[in-house]
Amino acid sequence: MHSMNEEAICRIIGGVDSHVDSHHAAALDDRGALLGTNSFEVSEAGYRELLGWLGSFGVIDRVGVESTGSYAAGLTRLLVAEGVRVLEVNRPHPHTQRRRGKTDAIDAEMAARHALSLETEVTPKQTTGIVESIRQLRVARESAVKSRTAALVQLNDLVRTAPSELREQLTARKTINGKAAVCRRMRPDTSRMSQPANAAKLALRSLARRISLLDDEIAELDKQLTPLVAAAAPRTTALLGISTGHAGQLLVSAGQNIDRFRNEAAFAKLCGASPIPVASGKRGRFASTPAATVKPTGPST
Repeated sequence: MHSMNEEAICRIIGGVDSHVDSHHAAALDDRGALLGTNSFEVSEAGYRELLGWLGSFGVIDRVGVESTGSYAAGLTRLLVAEGVRVLEVNRPHPHTQRRRGKTDAIDAEMAARHALSLETEVTPKQTTGIVESIRQLRVARESAVKSRTAALVQLNDLVRTAPSELREQLTARKTINGKAAVCRRMRPDTSRMSQPANAAKLALRSLARRISLLDDEIAELDKQLTPLVAAAAPRTTALLGISTGHAGQLLVSAGQNIDRFRNEAAFAKLCGASPIPVASGKRGRFASTPAATVKPTGPST
């Protein structure tokens, strides 16, 4: 039997609809009654004001937060540091929008009700450890690799359409990297840019130098990533055929707090290898769950 004091304690379930410049919060009691909604700015002071506002209603039990890996990454870090249980929630279901409409207050309330129901307990990734450092460096590396690939394709295209004398000089080199090395040494006459040959030389030299700079950038990022990944996953990187890139992707997908995967099946679901029933009527079959994706533009989800 609960004591009088325990029964008097009001346990609060919060919900947060996150945006770039503001977070809208809602507070429910443990019976689902809406206690209030409010908006807070995206800053350290705003996060603490939000936490204090939720605490003014009673003891915070848990908070459902949208976009824990992007817009609400800073708020999530503060809540976790303060010992608040945070659950990651998805956007409101389209049915809810048709029934009630869509406002920040409604979205925040729906996030709170999602946390209240505990229909799916999704623990957000921690973004305060070595894995977050790896994720940030990988984002920069992937961007550099894509830019390098684009520059190589553009250089190859310009070589094909260059004036005959210049094209013959470059096609003597069999590899695209060899052609780029020749292009880096070109000396166009900048006073005669109206001549296609000089314009082609300048364009090719610009692309070739960009490729060289990106090569240096990728090498510098790899120099930092290799020891970080090895320190975070020494047993994985010691396996035959597992590169820094493979292990780094695995770490970023799983997250720092890998204990949030309760078993092998939970990780299979993340990877899209967990079958789910999609039966209807007399037809029964299974389909794979869609694999989780990693967003390079922000902290991990």
